[in-house]
Amino acid sequence: MTVTTLDSPVTRARWALADGWTVARRDLIHWANQPMTVVFGVVFPVVITLAFGYLFGGAVKVPDGADYFAFLMPGMYGMTMLFGLSSTMIAVATDASKGVTDRFRSMPMAPSAVLIGRAIADLLHSVVVLAGLLACGLAVGWRPATLSGTLGAVGLLLLLRFALLWAGMYLGLLTRDPGAVVAVQTLEFPIGFLSNAFVAPGTMPGWLGAVAEWNPLSSTVAAARELFGNPGWGGDSWVARHALPMAVVWPALITVVFFVLSVRRYQRLDR
Repeated sequence: MTVTTLDSPVTRARWALADGWTVARRDLIHWANQPMTVVFGVVFPVVITLAFGYLFGGAVKVPDGADYFAFLMPGMYGMTMLFGLSSTMIAVATDASKGVTDRFRSMPMAPSAVLIGRAIADLLHSVVVLAGLLACGLAVGWRPATLSGTLGAVGLLLLLRFALLWAGMYLGLLTRDPGAVVAVQTLEFPIGFLSNAFVAPGTMPGWLGAVAEWNPLSSTVAAARELFGNPGWGGDSWVARHALPMAVVWPALITVVFFVLSVRRYQRLDR
């Protein structure tokens, strides 16, 4: 006979997920009480997309002579996932600075529940934001080629977001100061622009183009363009030729590294 005890790995994992969902529901309730947070999260990338598309579209040479929005949208989808890093950091740092995290840690819940709950809540928020941006793309004439390719591209985009939210949690726990988020937000745009999201890395100085091609965002954007059936820059480097597998490898590496760092930092908050 097999006896399941409260200390079994399966039981601990089940309770960790249950406690994590309870923490995530706290954020969902905040969204219901403060819907403008969600609305702004959807509207901001839409405004940026329209600004790029209608103000700068005519000045950018698009590969294969395609419509600019067909080229732009996968880049904006990737940039939006990157922008989520600072929003995760803000939420974690705010909870830590106000003592909310310490109160959670004093409760009889799984130690990982706070991090799991934050991951669930932020990923759900990103799904809503990405859905709004996809609707914007369809409204301006962007069209994906196939449903299966679209689902694959969306999956890769959310995989990148999942990886970056662990980076955001670690940074939020590390600083515990919402004011430090300004530095991260300042870096988001340079990191995003130093990729293939808007311009071809081949047009950059040699060393800078190499950095752009090895930017994890570039792999996700290139893979998304391929799956959506949209025009892309291509490239002769190894990482450019293997964009699809690298769009999985990069987020996996980022997740492993920052998951471990986040858990360790969370366990040492009172030290």
